Parts: sequence; C-alpha cells; structure tokens
Amino acid sequence: MLIKNAYILTGTEPMDILIAEGQIRAVGKNLPAGDGPVVDATGLRALPGFVDLHCHLREPGQEYKDDLAHGVASAAVGGFTDIACMPNTQPVADQKTVIAYIKKMSAICPGARVHPVAAASMGLKGEHLTEMITLKNEGAVAFSDDGSPICNAAFMRRALTYAKMTGLAVMNHCEELSLTQGSQMNEGIVSTMMGLKGYPAIAEEMMIARDLQIADYVGGWVHICHVSTAAGVELIRQAKARGVRVTCEATPHHFSLTEEACIGYNTMAKVSPPLRTETDRQAIIRGLADGTIDAIATDHAPHHPDEKSQSFDEAHKGMVGFETAFALAVTELLEPCHIDLARLIELLSHAPRKIIHLPHMAFNPGDPADFTLCDLNVRWVVKPEHFASKAKNTPFGGRELTGRVMATFVGGRQIVENARFIG
Repeated sequence: MLIKNAYILTGTEPMDILIAEGQIRAVGKNLPAGDGPVVDATGLRALPGFVDLHCHLREPGQEYKDDLAHGVASAAVGGFTDIACMPNTQPVADQKTVIAYIKKMSAICPGARVHPVAAASMGLKGEHLTEMITLKNEGAVAFSDDGSPICNAAFMRRALTYAKMTGLAVMNHCEELSLTQGSQMNEGIVSTMMGLKGYPAIAEEMMIARDLQIADYVGGWVHICHVSTAAGVELIRQAKARGVRVTCEATPHHFSLTEEACIGYNTMAKVSPPLRTETDRQAIIRGLADGTIDAIATDHAPHHPDEKSQSFDEAHKGMVGFETAFALAVTELLEPCHIDLARLIELLSHAPRKIIHLPHMAFNPGDPADFTLCDLNVRWVVKPEHFASKAKNTPFGGRELTGRVMATFVGGRQIVENARFIG
C-alpha cells in the first residue's frame, strides 16, 4: 500500500509512505505505487498510532454494555492502534485463563490491538497478590485493581515489590474510600448547590502521596491513574524531581470539563474521579505541557443507556472516550497553544508505548505500520449515535470540536476510512 502526500509527524513537506508486510518500508517523495492500493492523504498528517493506557472493554461478563468487537472498532475510529484494558471484568482478569481469553478473542476482531492489564490482587479485593510473573508471561502489560483502590499500604508495598521482578508498573486508582463513601461529584460549591454528597480532592491526593512514598521506599514503579487535582499534579511533579519512579495519566474529560458540567444533574458528566474545578483543570493542562503528566488516557467506560438514565445518585460513573479523545486534545490543548504537535504525539503515542513496552513508531523503515491520518483543522460535531461503540454515554454530544482521525492503519491494514470503521 502506498500513502501519498501526507505530512509525517511534525514535518512541513508532504511525503509518501510505502507499507508492506505490516511494516513501514520507505518514506520519501514520489515513491512508486507498485501493484498495491494507493491512499490519497493530501492535507492530512500521519501520526503514530495512539495508545490508550486505561480503558474498559466489558468483556467477559458485561457484554450488554459493550464487547471486544465494538470496543476495538471504537478505539480504531479514535486513532488508537493499541489499548490497555482494565481487569474489572466478570470474571476478574486475575488469572492467566482470563488474560488468554481477552487476547484470543480480541485478536480475531478487526480494530485496535488489546493489551490486558491484570489484577494486582485476587478478585480486586486487595488481600492476596496475583501470580504476577505468570500473568506477565501470558501477556499482561501492567497490574491494577482498577476502580477498587489498593487501600492497604502493606499490600501496596508488596505489590510494588513483586511487580519489580516483572518490570511492569502497578497502576492505582487513588481514592481514600473513607472520605468518599456515597459521593456523587466533586466536593465544593456546585455539589452544595445541587444537594449532592461531595468527593473531596484530598481523598485522591492523600493516596497519591502515600503511593509515591511507598514507591520511593521500595524502588517500585507506580503509575497514577487519571490524576484530577492540582495538588495531585504537584505531588507527582515533586516526586519526579527527587527521582521517584512514577508515571501518570490524565483524561480528556478532566482537561476539557469542570464540575459545572454536572449542573442540571447531567449523569453523562458523572465520572470517577469526578470532574473538578477550573483551577484543577488548568493544573492538569500545565502538567501535560511540562511533562509532569506522561500520557493522555481515555478511561473509556461504556454503560448501557438504562444505567445513565437514572437519578444522579443512582447513575453509574463513567463515559466513553475513544472517539473524542484526539479532537478534545486538539481543541483544548493544541489549538490554544498549551502544547505543540510534538508534545501531543508524545502524550498520545510515544510515552504510553514506553509505559507498556510497545515498539516505538516514528515512520522509520522497519517500524510497525500502525498509524493514523488526521485532519488537524477540520471542525465537526460529535454525534454519539454514530459511535462504533455500543455505548453512547458522553457529555460531548452536540459539541463542535477541531481535529479528527480520518484513517487508521493497524499492522498495515486500513480499518478506518473517512472517519468511519470499515473493518
């Protein structure tokens, strides 16, 4: 296959990309097409395939929300060629049979490749460690109890210590549960006005501080999931400065929205950790810009419509994120010049690849042909009914965004064309 006239990475001149046997074979001007198909990429930019460190695919066990086939298709539409799915499936991904099932079933579905994150504890209960080496050998790329925070400090110490032998990170959802029982949204003026129990920022920050101290003490690698507060970003910044092995991620909704999105009891804006204040949002943007925050991750969380069409108190937490992540990054970060294109590529591709040990992709001969063709300037309106995911739970429906993935290639195979999944 020959891709014609694409702007590659941050380049300023259009180039051709020749693909063969799933790899980049050549990049240059006026490359011969040969017998293969030709894709006209005039006006588009070729970027390395995006990698999502944190998503939920719901299979096995909750296919009524979404499933592997729809999940990997949705990810591909968003420009993701590789995604790391969380272990809160039913059964929990705490044994090699579940990891093997996810890898086997996702491999037969056209779309993004799936890299399972294994549970850190059996049953996500925070009591007994999983067989980490066995799970890594089966294909796990990290360990996490996902939305069940590792609350016991002694257990976190053991998890970080044993994970060192695998070379993989322990990813923690930082939440001091004793401070958040029954919480519905960020604790503050808006929650008071709405009469809802608040989730204080300190509940996240206390556990971030604890995890950083434990990681420093044992020399382990901790990855902080979806940091959402200004003080949390600062704690990570200081820890990195003193040499703690820590990586972290932020979600598009936390750098795009604030707690005010919940006004009117909008259940589509109910997430965990909750949308915070404008001060927190700006701190996350600064953290993304200065390297404190390593990666953008979606925390893609599909729910059945009935689970969102309830009172705010009863509605499930989470939103889908694959198909809006790139556009939100362009609209909220790139377009206002908070970051440049090189930094956007780092946040969406290069850094997350390093974190889960995937090959670097820079359009050099021999690199995997995993890339996207994007229009950085096109404006489009989000229409959830057109999502490739089964789930449509997003607060961004009807919003106009800038930047869109027009095509996605995985292993040299085109699976998205004109922003639509073609399989």
